[in-house]
Amino acid sequence: MIRKIISSLCLLFSLVSLAQEGTSSPYSFYGIGDVRFKGTIESRSMGGVQVEQDSIHLNLDNPASYSNLKLTTFTVGGTYNMTNLKNDSGSEKAKRTTFDYLAVGLPMGKLGVSFGLIPYSSVGYKINSISDVEGDNSSRDYGSGGMNKAFFGASYKLLPNLNLGANVDYNFGRIETTNLTFANGVGTGSREINRADLSGVNFNFGAMYQAKLNKKLRLYSSLSYKLEGKLASDNTRNLSVVTTTNGIDFSAIDSAEEEKFPEKLTLPSELKFGLGIGQSKKWLVGAQVISASQGDLANSYNTASDVSYEKAMKYSLGGYFIPNYSSFTSYFKRIVYRAGLKYEETGLVVKSQSIKDKGLSLGLGLPITGSFSNVNIGVELGKRGTTAAGLVQENYLKLSVGLSFNDRWFVKRKFD
Repeated sequence: MIRKIISSLCLLFSLVSLAQEGTSSPYSFYGIGDVRFKGTIESRSMGGVQVEQDSIHLNLDNPASYSNLKLTTFTVGGTYNMTNLKNDSGSEKAKRTTFDYLAVGLPMGKLGVSFGLIPYSSVGYKINSISDVEGDNSSRDYGSGGMNKAFFGASYKLLPNLNLGANVDYNFGRIETTNLTFANGVGTGSREINRADLSGVNFNFGAMYQAKLNKKLRLYSSLSYKLEGKLASDNTRNLSVVTTTNGIDFSAIDSAEEEKFPEKLTLPSELKFGLGIGQSKKWLVGAQVISASQGDLANSYNTASDVSYEKAMKYSLGGYFIPNYSSFTSYFKRIVYRAGLKYEETGLVVKSQSIKDKGLSLGLGLPITGSFSNVNIGVELGKRGTTAAGLVQENYLKLSVGLSFNDRWFVKRKFD
């Protein structure tokens, strides 16, 4: 039964991940959009920290973790995002429901493999610039799409406490933007539609090590490095003259031939290092630092003179606590309680303002009785951007739910 459920979820996720509008941020106009994937819900509930070699949760941050799985693991997650966008002149609210990831991990002795599909980034904005001055131009900008990542990875337990692993990622997706410009009081205007079809490959390598400090305490460490990746962008531009009815309904009356121009983008390299201390199946406190290079993600249709890119950094602090992992009398004692903090410099600079993201997260891991499977719930409260220099500040609340199914597959049945 569980395999039928997984197959149905895989099909549904594959269809939805390509069609969903996963963000409402005006900052998604730049580069390849908002980088939405920040790890599994278990990791995000701890501010992004994931340093432990877990045997029943799939770690999608470091490929070295796969060889520590004891059971076949299927994980899927989704998020309901409520955002209040405000600037000096007003505020707007937006809501989005998205799938975040889908992956399978397979243990094979000292070897572990994993594969899955992740909506990596999203574009989704609607911006109106309406002038009150007669004869001035007004414009409307729309954007949708994003980039997905299909990955396959393997990990090997080189020593009892040391794992090494690697991922290969295939990146693909489509971004489409539309700009409508018209003069006030005039029934005609112009429309520009840009479409970018993205594709490319990049690689990620990782290592995880744990050591016993005494009979109870353990030290955990995680290190991974993602190489720079080339991203082909096959761009198409279409220009049209349009008519407008009441400033709302547009219809093309003169479409020009499509212009095609391929470009090459560069995905930034990324170095992650995490360190933690704790008692196995009891508690953990850890910290993680992520450093990403500048990359080159500016495309011809989304460049601006007041926008630049810089090195990105992220700092995370978090952990978990389990009152009694093996309790038979109290379900609540087997719940995993998680919490974390994060501070991120996203690498985007608009009007000389570095766009930062700060957040607090809480989470619960709810075991499914009679199995090693669990339901994970996360809440994240944060702020991104600023109202300085006429920019937009995003205050967000994210509610996330993830399922982690664990079972024995590929085991030959035995009969007495």
